[in-house]
Amino acid sequence: MKQLEGTVAIVTGAGRGIGRAIAIAYGREGAKVAVASRTKSTVDEVVKQIRDEGGEAIPVVVDVSERDQVFRMVDETVKAFGTVDIIVNNAQGFGTKEKPQGSTVFVGVEDSTDAEIRYTFDSGAMATLWGMQAVFPIMKDKKWGKIINFSSTSGILGTTGNTAYNMAKEAIRAVSRTAANEWGQFGINVNIISPTLASDAFENWRKARPEFVTALEQALPMRYLGDPLVHGAPLCVFLAGHGSDYITGQTFMLNGGKLMP
Repeated sequence: MKQLEGTVAIVTGAGRGIGRAIAIAYGREGAKVAVASRTKSTVDEVVKQIRDEGGEAIPVVVDVSERDQVFRMVDETVKAFGTVDIIVNNAQGFGTKEKPQGSTVFVGVEDSTDAEIRYTFDSGAMATLWGMQAVFPIMKDKKWGKIINFSSTSGILGTTGNTAYNMAKEAIRAVSRTAANEWGQFGINVNIISPTLASDAFENWRKARPEFVTALEQALPMRYLGDPLVHGAPLCVFLAGHGSDYITGQTFMLNGGKLMP
């Protein structure tokens, strides 16, 4: 039996990396998937793969740093599939609105700019909040829904040089716990994943700080970065299904033992 049969899911940042793996896994498990990301070509590739494997999916081109586009994304999903049961707020931008980057670049606290912090917040923390707000009335009416948000051990540990990113990721954990407290009475689960997986952003980070990333890998008890599809997607499937109905407000450390709270 497919674990997500009959559900409708939105996955942001689904054109590549972790988001792509989640969207593909959801399609395989029977969910109808809105594949959402900024780049039309990558979105179309993921939609085609899901459809070729027998699943249902639609492309949604969206810049999650724009509130109106996030709400439009949800409206398009409802128009296509009738509802939303699951939203995975995975997308995260780096750099600035005018000069986006593929990953974080080392910048000390004293040199972090308002422009970088605003864009990182808008494309991460605010985008997550907007996605949650957009699906809330739908999930409240259904008395069931799954919200999965993404944080980072970088924010939890205060990794140096990641000021804007750390701020945004810890804000996501804060709003997730708040929503879990407020929305649990409506049957809505809000959980957080803190991943250490071999994503495109991580590879860009490796190019910028190779010694740091190599040291990070060697410090992991598992001694390797997880694969998004093999190691990341199964947890996202579990958190999207009924097996996790009594779990909310939790941060899941999907990081090979990097952090053991």
